[in-house]
Amino acid sequence: MNLRLRLEILEDAAAVARRAASLIEERLRNAVIERGKATFAVSGGRTPARMLRALAREDLAWEHLDLFQVDERAAPRGHPERNAAAIRSAFATRLELHPERFHWMPVEQPDLAAGARAYEGTLRSIAGQPAVLDLVQLGLGEDGHTASIFPAAPAQDAATDVTLAAAHGGWRRMTLTMPAINRARFIVWVVTGSAKREVLGGLLAGDPGLVASRVRRTDVAIIADPDAAPPNVRSSRHSYGGST
Repeated sequence: MNLRLRLEILEDAAAVARRAASLIEERLRNAVIERGKATFAVSGGRTPARMLRALAREDLAWEHLDLFQVDERAAPRGHPERNAAAIRSAFATRLELHPERFHWMPVEQPDLAAGARAYEGTLRSIAGQPAVLDLVQLGLGEDGHTASIFPAAPAQDAATDVTLAAAHGGWRRMTLTMPAINRARFIVWVVTGSAKREVLGGLLAGDPGLVASRVRRTDVAIIADPDAAPPNVRSSRHSYGGST
C-alpha cells in the first residue's frame, strides 16, 4: 500500500541532514536485500551536502549501490557551482573504492544534448527501461522549482528521462525529468531555511502553480527544519493524503 506524503519537522538543519541520511540508508539497505542492488539520485545544496556526508559514513554495501545525479550545471570540472563537487567531497573514500558506482552527468562535453542522451542510456542500462530508481532526493527552490525544472521551462514537459534546461543563474543545466522522478520507488525532500517557508506551504497544499507540485504525493517524505515549516503546521509529524 502506498504511503501518503509525510512531513517531518526536526529541530535544526543538522538534524534534518541526519534524519534524511538515516531514511535513505534504510531504503537503500532494503533495496539491496530485496533486489540485490540499489539505485538512487541526489541533488545539490548545502543541507543535502551535510546529509551526503552523514550517508557516506553509513555501513552500506556500496559495491551494490549506483549513485546518479538529479541535476547538474554545465560548469567546468571542479567548479564550486557543480553539484558533483559536494558529492565527490562527501563520498571521497567511497568514490576511491568504487568509482564505477558513481555516475556523473556529462556536462563538460561540447554537445550537451548528446550528453543528456548518453546519461539517459546509462540510467536505463542500470535502472531498467523505463528507469525506476529506488530513491530520489530532492530540494525545493524559493520559486517552487525542483531538480533543474524551473517555472515555464520546457524541461517540465520533457518526454525523456534526462534533458537540458534553459540557462538559469548563468548556467545551462542537465536534469532528470518529472517522469523519471515520479517513477522512483521513494522520494525524499530536504527543505531548510525560512526562505522556503512560503513555497513549502504551497507544496503541501498542492499549489498547481508550483513546479514542485508536479512531483507525486505518495511514497514521499519531506524532512524540514522549524524555519521552513509553514505556520499552520505545529506538530513534528504530519501526513497529507491524496495524489497528483
